[in-house]
Amino acid sequence: VFGLEKAAGRQEPGRSGGFPNMASVGYFNVLSSSIPATKVELSVSCRNLLDRDTFSKSDPICVLYTQAIGNKEWREFGRTEVIDNTLNPDFVRKFIMDYFFEERENLRFDFYDVDSKSPNLSKHDFLGQMFCTLGEIVGSQGSRLEKSIVGIPGKKCGTVIVTAEELGCCRDSVLMQFCANKLDKKDFFGKSDPFLVFHRSNEDGSFTICHKTEVVKNTLNPVWQAFKISVRALCNGDYDRTIKVEVYDWDRDGSHDFIGEFTTSYRELSRGQSQFNVYEVINPKKKGKKKKYVNSGTVTLLSFLIETEVSFLDYIKGGTQINFTVAIDFTASNGNPSQPTSLHYMNPYQLNAYGMALKAVGEIIQDYDSDKMFPALGFGARLPPDGRVSHEFALNGNPQNPYCHGIDGVMEAYYRSLKSVQLYGPTNFAPVINHVARYAASVKDGSQYFVLLIITDGVISDMAQTKESIVNASKLPMSIIIVGVGPAEFDAMEELDGDVVRISSRGKFAERDIVQFVPFRDYIDRSGNHVLSMARLAKDVLAEIPEQFLSYMRVRGIKPSPAPPPYTPPIHVLQTQI
Repeated sequence: VFGLEKAAGRQEPGRSGGFPNMASVGYFNVLSSSIPATKVELSVSCRNLLDRDTFSKSDPICVLYTQAIGNKEWREFGRTEVIDNTLNPDFVRKFIMDYFFEERENLRFDFYDVDSKSPNLSKHDFLGQMFCTLGEIVGSQGSRLEKSIVGIPGKKCGTVIVTAEELGCCRDSVLMQFCANKLDKKDFFGKSDPFLVFHRSNEDGSFTICHKTEVVKNTLNPVWQAFKISVRALCNGDYDRTIKVEVYDWDRDGSHDFIGEFTTSYRELSRGQSQFNVYEVINPKKKGKKKKYVNSGTVTLLSFLIETEVSFLDYIKGGTQINFTVAIDFTASNGNPSQPTSLHYMNPYQLNAYGMALKAVGEIIQDYDSDKMFPALGFGARLPPDGRVSHEFALNGNPQNPYCHGIDGVMEAYYRSLKSVQLYGPTNFAPVINHVARYAASVKDGSQYFVLLIITDGVISDMAQTKESIVNASKLPMSIIIVGVGPAEFDAMEELDGDVVRISSRGKFAERDIVQFVPFRDYIDRSGNHVLSMARLAKDVLAEIPEQFLSYMRVRGIKPSPAPPPYTPPIHVLQTQI
């Protein structure tokens, strides 16, 4: 009914009706070549919808649209079923979407009263709509967002309740062990040195490598060590998707010899050790040439154990808040803000690099902060009235309460500061890092996590103190993002990032990697499409946060709080007239 007979299979871009049974629709996300962090299932309910039918109540349907990042075009993602005769529907059909913490996913829910079998929405009565982001739903208490339906002037259109539930398969890992028997001998002098390579299949039929075992030397009957892999990486949560396993003979010069291959699936492997999990290793070339070819050996699954991991969303759903603080570099090396060459230039027509970076990162993080109040600090300026130099001043001019309301409030305070302070120096990071660390040190129970965004033009003056601050902060529930703007060399920032060499101070190493650095110039879009380039910037700086967050919780043995009990809104709401 109603365009849903095409419920199987994937929806074509731009084709309305039909419901994609997986959220990974091809056009869906221009940025995401990575495996989604997880999949979430959205459930939709409404209360007090408009009544558009004369003799009975409305027959509502919900249509979900997602927005392409570059061109802002809304595309239909899917539809629920139609529920007859109700103003308080609880839709059964769910929307399954890929969830990335580091991306802003704009959503639009449209509601219609269905009057005929036509899949064409213009033939039905519009009941209103609701706009939100996926992060807003997930970041709401209990991952449950309640919002007013809008879109029909002068009418109360009711409310919509959207709940997000993480799909179970996305948090499982499996511990597997394999052995092989009678593999083909590939080495002239000794036996083979075999190893296995696992590939998951993609939607388009291609394969992506997802695991390599170690090499077992000089044997045709190897037993490999058990290894752990997430179900997402192995098959993207699709239990019947093909998994291809190749067997190679390792060679020192890197030209490993192909012994053979076999295919399986998560569902087959999950049967564990049994006759079903003994695989013939086939070399297609040999099979084609030799009539008597049987196989190139066998590989046997020895054990298969499923482990469920706690996820980032478990903590968010349990009420952990992410507190976002921003620190902006007001040193003289940025140039005079009244000159177009300055990195702080206040162009009336477009954001400067500081403004763009702040907005890109802030707009995503704000969904996870319930009060939307963000402390905004500056460093490296002389302050009125006496011209003293400060390395942690409140952008809003109120040291007792440096909080600004929303990202727009932070932007406003930033522009106000540019008019009142004098850019000076030196560039000291340690004071703002210590400022946030003081807050983080006071709540180590997992109920709050702190993210500090430092935007700077680069050349740092207090490297030793900053390293010490970072090493100390690595024991606290906090992460630091550094965005480097302007043309400077950012070698010192790369060192703070600690991706290559873990950062240390006075012989003490950081307990975990908490710094992520990116140069802004890598994201300037030559075509002038700032929307897309800023989405990429946010993606790259925020992608590591969930893992850094989990590493803190794991090290401290903090489990997620239980989510608040699911709230079932009352069906019959008494409309009291005041």
